[in-house]
Amino acid sequence: MSADPLHRAGVPQRTPANPPPSGTGASAIEVRRSTRRRRTVSAYREGDRTVVLIPARMSEAEERRWVSVMLDKLAAQESKRVLGDTELAERAQRLSAQYFEGRARPASVRWVTNQNTRWGSCTPAEGSIRLSHRLQGMPEYVVDYVLLHELAHLLVPGHGPRFWRLLEAYPRTERARGYLEGVVAAGRLPHVPGARSE
Repeated sequence: MSADPLHRAGVPQRTPANPPPSGTGASAIEVRRSTRRRRTVSAYREGDRTVVLIPARMSEAEERRWVSVMLDKLAAQESKRVLGDTELAERAQRLSAQYFEGRARPASVRWVTNQNTRWGSCTPAEGSIRLSHRLQGMPEYVVDYVLLHELAHLLVPGHGPRFWRLLEAYPRTERARGYLEGVVAAGRLPHVPGARSE
């Protein structure tokens, strides 16, 4: 056993980690290692900090992987809380300030139930943004991506190179697009033969 008191059984080691990817809802991550913890990993929010509890024996690579997994799980749990239109508009303002220097200023942002073939839409002339209700319950970073996509249309109407350059500022663009493509692909899968629908 090490003479270092932080390595004694039951005394968690605290490791500050890099800030989480944007959209996770927290500003800092703290990893706590414990020799009592054998296999389980857990995480919770503590104010503006995310605390991830891991076994002391984990390698740095495993730690990075588990921090990412737990951040995604927390974000998914938090996104199940449905945002109202007012919260959605406030979120759009924060994202515009963070990624577009506040230049994208929507007049209205709201959920709609009549968009079943697209995730969102924007009418630049009116400054209105509408998000499909199908996004409700998806991870926070996915909703943020769709909001940013529509906010970018307030600055650049089409999907040309200038438009995509704007979205490059959001670090989870590719991941969010992949998530949405997966949802679309899953919707096209045939039902499993012999499976009962009740």
